[in-house]
Amino acid sequence: MAADAGDKKKGQKLFKQQCKSCHQVGKGAKNRIGPQLNLLFGRRAASVPKFKYSKSIKRAAAGGLEWHADNLSAYIENPKNLISGTRMNYAGLKDPQKRMDVIAYLRTFSDNPSDIPEADPTTSDHGHELDPAILALTGDPEYGEYLSGECTSCHQASGQDDGVPSIVNWPEDDFVMAMHAYKKKVRKHPVMQMISGRLSDEEIASLAAYFSKLDE
Repeated sequence: MAADAGDKKKGQKLFKQQCKSCHQVGKGAKNRIGPQLNLLFGRRAASVPKFKYSKSIKRAAAGGLEWHADNLSAYIENPKNLISGTRMNYAGLKDPQKRMDVIAYLRTFSDNPSDIPEADPTTSDHGHELDPAILALTGDPEYGEYLSGECTSCHQASGQDDGVPSIVNWPEDDFVMAMHAYKKKVRKHPVMQMISGRLSDEEIASLAAYFSKLDE
């Protein structure tokens, strides 16, 4: 995606209409209901000082989530499709061109405005949507335990997070959303993208069922 793919002026107008009540950006920007959005591109999620983030977005940050145009587009389209437990109460901006416009505007306040994202957020109007039928799947925890060996080679079954974030006791929807975000390459982690790409929807649901109750 070209750096000028969005219209900054249109993005500014959209920001005022849909974002400004919760977020500030520009000189003197402060945290409000949501964090300030200066220096956003390339920033690790949940890293603005003195802002109280949800556990879900902290978990995503521990997994390596950084903000770039592609995952910002996914988040703006529907926050809960990227981070299911987010407190960001926003219905979403479905029009891909409008998302590009907002992103172009936000980029003007970044320390790297010429950043070129890895993926084009306009590929599809619904490219980041997760089929509700996938979230409705009931996973088999015993099958999840059988599949979990590859996960526990890095993530500790004890729930400890020394160097690698814990996935024990995750809400099932959070686990499923995260794995499908890796599968769609919205979340950037080559190993997780490879692993999730090998898993069926039913297998992901079963792993989610297993890890959600592992310490009970």
